[in-house]
Amino acid sequence: MRFMSCLTLLALGALTGVSASTSAKTSTTAPTTAPTTAPTTSAPFVSTQPAARVEHWQKRQAAIEQQMQDGPAMAATRLVFVGDSITDFWLLDDDPWVPGRKFGQQVWNATFGSQAQPANRAFNIGISGDRIEHVLHRLQPRAQGGRGQLDAPGLKPQFIVLMLGINNSWAAESPVVPSIVMGVREVLRSVHQRQPQARIVLQSLLPTSEPARQADVVLPVNAQLMAMAASPEFAPYTVYLDLQPGFVDAQGRQLGGLFTDGLHPNLAGYTVWRDQLLPFLDRQRVERRP
Repeated sequence: MRFMSCLTLLALGALTGVSASTSAKTSTTAPTTAPTTAPTTSAPFVSTQPAARVEHWQKRQAAIEQQMQDGPAMAATRLVFVGDSITDFWLLDDDPWVPGRKFGQQVWNATFGSQAQPANRAFNIGISGDRIEHVLHRLQPRAQGGRGQLDAPGLKPQFIVLMLGINNSWAAESPVVPSIVMGVREVLRSVHQRQPQARIVLQSLLPTSEPARQADVVLPVNAQLMAMAASPEFAPYTVYLDLQPGFVDAQGRQLGGLFTDGLHPNLAGYTVWRDQLLPFLDRQRVERRP
């Protein structure tokens, strides 16, 4: 036992930097440790200053309402994009949450921004995190308690480009598919009431990387949205654009290289979306020409 104790002390001494003989002695002297010093960097960390919490959706809502005050820009707007984060992130370049990822700003600026062709100048009212009911609130006139985001003076777009509903598949109402479809139906009605001259481009939900959500929510929702767009109530002012073919392989699986996280398109994905949308709009313009 004494031999084992010595081995143990030697091992402890090697780990702690104290000799076995010293460890075996009873001592009242506290072991010395290296002093700690405060960091000396002068970097201007955000964490060192008080700041009110302002979420991304709050910044977006403020930016949208500021844009609504620009009468000439509203009068020049031919397209209005309505939706959630997938629509919102057309306007982001570098991902502000995950370094190294890019969203759709480069495509947006070149195609739909202030320097774009006049027919494609667009106003984006997508807000990250919005569910269908939140968009309904933003479309509701201010006199009724909403935000009136389609009521800007001078705003008379040719097309409203709509994609909405995937966020309602989380914390979902049951059954989920009709809850999404009926919500989108109310958005179509609201949009048409606010902008009756505009043709609504109802886009399919994009594919997700989750097979169950794709099979149980996305595909059946898209089938019902397509049928709704062709129904007597909506067909006079709504057309359906199926974006899925550009984002899936031959087996119907999401092309992961077009997405940042299995849900939101990356820069390449926004390019694919743009390349499907523009020819579709051109065809609609020709078909509706007197």
